[in-house]
Order: sequence, then structure tokens, then C-alpha cells
Amino acid sequence: MEIDLEDIHRSYDMGEESLPALRGVSLTVKGGEYVALTGASGSGKSTLMHVIGCLDRPTAGRYRLSGRAVNDLDDDALSALRNRCFGFVFQAFYLIPELDLCENVELPLVYRGMDRAERREEARKALDTVGLGARVEHNPTQLSGGERQRVAIARAIVGRPEILLADEPTGNLDSRTGSQVAELLEGLLEHGTTLMVVTHDSELAARASRVLRMRDGRLET
Repeated sequence: MEIDLEDIHRSYDMGEESLPALRGVSLTVKGGEYVALTGASGSGKSTLMHVIGCLDRPTAGRYRLSGRAVNDLDDDALSALRNRCFGFVFQAFYLIPELDLCENVELPLVYRGMDRAERREEARKALDTVGLGARVEHNPTQLSGGERQRVAIARAIVGRPEILLADEPTGNLDSRTGSQVAELLEGLLEHGTTLMVVTHDSELAARASRVLRMRDGRLET
């Protein structure tokens, strides 16, 4: 699935002022590509990822996914596209402590309407993929930071997304655990997944096939 952005702007109203976060970003990412997005805090990296992942709408510009105009979709269609095509990994994990690992991982499948037995099986497979198949009934509070991030990756991939977006996936991890998480993400490329990573980690960025740098809401050339 190809990502195609043309002159994307995103501004936020702050009282009587408008704060620009993206200032005319144009970008094409081919299906199966691995792209790292770098830049200083506040440069617009996370905003760009949120727009790409349909978590936010651009103020202006054109966004297409494999030729389909994303701008024209209503909220319900946008939610369906997000659930079907995207996986998300965040620095903060966002696991629900009241649920066991399997229940956390199967959440995206709940929103797809998949029956319980099938989604449970898919969640177990995803946890096996990240090396936590033996701990499906554990609680997130019983895990290390690296293990929680692996659960977050399992949740992101359980629906077999075509595009995986990871925002600082190694930001809270030590170097050894960060390398393990990076290898897990790289393994998704073997299945044709498009991978985009926002990171300050130079070692993680160096693994990508293309590194883009943002500055003041624009892509540097």
C-alpha cells in the first residue's frame, strides 16, 4: 500500500491564534518500504505520523493511500480504514493493566467484530511471534519494559496491517532491549509490511532504507 502526501498542512487553533505543525509536507512511501522519520522535538514528526495513520486530519493538502483519496472519507470510513490497514506502536505502550496479554492483543480484532475464539487464536499467534506465547495469561504489570513493548508490537500486528507506524518504539528501553525490538520490527518487512518509525535513536534510524528529517513542520531536502 503506497502512501502519497501532497502539500500537507496541519494547524491547531490556540485561542485566537493558529499554530502550524505541518507546513506543506509532500512525501511518497512505497509499499514494503522502511522509512525512519527524525528531527528535534516539536518538528512535526508525530503530527505527520498521526495524519498518515488517520488519527488526525490535515488542514489542507491531499492524502491518498494506493490512489484512494483519504481526505474525502467520513469519520466512520476513516475509522474502518485505520483499523483494517494500520498498526500502531507507541513509546508509552498503552496496555490495559486490567486485561491479560491475550486480551490486550486481541483488542483491534474486537473492533473488527471477529468472534472470541478466532481472535483469541490470532492473539496467541501474535504473542508467539514476539516471543511471549508462554505468558498469554500474565498481566502487563508483571512484565519488563521491553516485554511490554513486545506486547504492543503483537497488538499492532495481530490484524496483519499493511502499514505499521511506530512512534519512538525504543525510547524507554535500554540499548540491548531496543535492538531486540528493532529486529522484531524489521522482521515485518519480510511479509511486505510498510514500516515508518519516528525516532531519536540513531541506531534505529540507521536500520531504515530511507531516513527523512523534519524541521519546523517541513521535510528537509
